[in-house]
Amino acid sequence: MINIEIKPFYELGLKEFHDILKLRSEIFVVEQDCVYQDIDGKDFKALHVIGRKNGEIVAYSRIFKPGDYFKEASIGRVAVKKSERKYGYGKNIVKASIDGINDYFDKGDIKVSAQLYLERFYHFFGFNQVGEGYLEDGIPHIAMVRKA
Repeated sequence: MINIEIKPFYELGLKEFHDILKLRSEIFVVEQDCVYQDIDGKDFKALHVIGRKNGEIVAYSRIFKPGDYFKEASIGRVAVKKSERKYGYGKNIVKASIDGINDYFDKGDIKVSAQLYLERFYHFFGFNQVGEGYLEDGIPHIAMVRKA
């Protein structure tokens, strides 16, 4: 079981933000062998969805209100520590992200830029592909939208 909280950037502690960046780097840079600029200047606008187990950040996402990333509200940087994926924390963090968008922003459509292999995962939450697939940082992606 993980404990999930949602915080704006200005409420994150230094170590907490360090641990978030470390998790994102472990997954999106090292594990996926992808050189890209994770620190993109958007963390300031995001609400950070943080999943902790025994005090350690093991799951994470960031959410945006409509217009801050896409026209729709959006979820991004969904990450679960590799050793913790077998427990379903990915579903926990995405559900908390959807709930966070509904609680903090107007209930509306939600968009994700999903890695292609996660299409079924996001479909479970009501997301459907829109448009054609594309490469983002050399990895196949699709845009998916969950209608309100």
